[in-house]
Amino acid sequence: MILGQEVTTRTGHWLALGVAPGQVVDWRYGVRDDAISRHLDQVRRADGICVAAHPHAPYPGGTLGYPYRWFDAIEVWNGLWASDLPWNADNEAALAEWGRGLAFDVHDGHWRPAVGSSDAHLQGQLGTPHTVVFADELSADAILAGIRAGRSWIAESAGVELALAATAADRSVGIGERLESRGEPVVVRVRVAGVPSGIVSLHTERGVVCREELPADGSGAVEWSTSAEESGYVRVEVRHPDGRMAALSNPVIATPRRTSRVRPPGSGAR
Repeated sequence: MILGQEVTTRTGHWLALGVAPGQVVDWRYGVRDDAISRHLDQVRRADGICVAAHPHAPYPGGTLGYPYRWFDAIEVWNGLWASDLPWNADNEAALAEWGRGLAFDVHDGHWRPAVGSSDAHLQGQLGTPHTVVFADELSADAILAGIRAGRSWIAESAGVELALAATAADRSVGIGERLESRGEPVVVRVRVAGVPSGIVSLHTERGVVCREELPADGSGAVEWSTSAEESGYVRVEVRHPDGRMAALSNPVIATPRRTSRVRPPGSGAR
């Protein structure tokens, strides 16, 4: 179990994940109080993670008034409170904002991973959606480390499967990892299951670069070739035929060998 708190400030909510037992993070402030920084620092001193929660929620106090760059991760997919639909316009806006900033953040050397959570308010919503984390072991510290590094993807339910890998010569990496290329082609491979007739799209700093339809049984693979010079990262979205999201990934990073500027996500400093 990972201890955490939803910090419900007057101008946006954020998640304090990995807090110490008994630790309570103050929420009684807004963006004009210049108070959030010390509370973010409080969580980080406890080796926790600060996540911007449902940044485009359309109700007073729910819309995030703080910039993404202040946080360690961004919740781009939040479950609906009043229906059983796992995707809505608020999520679409949060994803678009995160996606627009990703190109610069990767180039600048510090990118913030995307996460998703059900924020369950109705029976049966728990886990719709949820974040799948690649952790070195089944422990709170290892799971937090995986989230912090962006080694994760988001699924609408446990019935959806997604795998993303990038390969150059004999080197291969997965979601949230960095592939150093020596000029060879970079081959991106995606495997999906559980999304009948779904649409798989690959996204780089140039936008959507590949789009393919899955068969009716919902399982399939996509392969696409690029280079580290052409694509600094690749991420995946899988949608149902009606446009609802079924799964989305954090990026695989690709860099030419001559540069090592890109590093994993870190402190999220102001």
